[in-house]
Amino acid sequence: MPFEAAAFAARAHQHQKRKDNQTPYVSHVFRVCLVVRHTFGFDDPRMLAAALLHDTIEDTATDCDDIIERFGSEVATWVATLTKDMRLPHDTREDAYAKGLAAADWQVKALKLADLYDNLGDCQHFSPEGRRKTVNKTHLYLDAIRQSLPENVKPALALVEQRLAELEAGLTS
Repeated sequence: MPFEAAAFAARAHQHQKRKDNQTPYVSHVFRVCLVVRHTFGFDDPRMLAAALLHDTIEDTATDCDDIIERFGSEVATWVATLTKDMRLPHDTREDAYAKGLAAADWQVKALKLADLYDNLGDCQHFSPEGRRKTVNKTHLYLDAIRQSLPENVKPALALVEQRLAELEAGLTS
């Protein structure tokens, strides 16, 4: 399943770039998958597939039905939970997204932590204002994720909090 998800994500994101306008966007979803597996230690193929697909509904022409058809309803539900409703105004969208994370399955919380971990590491080239924005969003999402967090995900949370603290220390020095 993860191999098919990697190919699917590569096709879906093929013309997109990261915020630096140089790095292929798909590198982000590949890194998130690697974080889930090698940094956080989760090897469930469904989680790895969802890590690879986590931005496809939000950022590409992919819809939930495409994910259900190829990867099953559980992976699709996780990906949908990790998807912001871009039709909503910004503040309403962020609030709804945080509420969804708070109520999500532990797997979704672990996947979002991997996403945050990668985004925190990837924002070093941002302006100080861009890094502050990343820090603020990360705090919002971590507050949601901490709710009902099972023990098996707490080490991942600690790694994200450590990376966040390092970024914040760099902003104040």
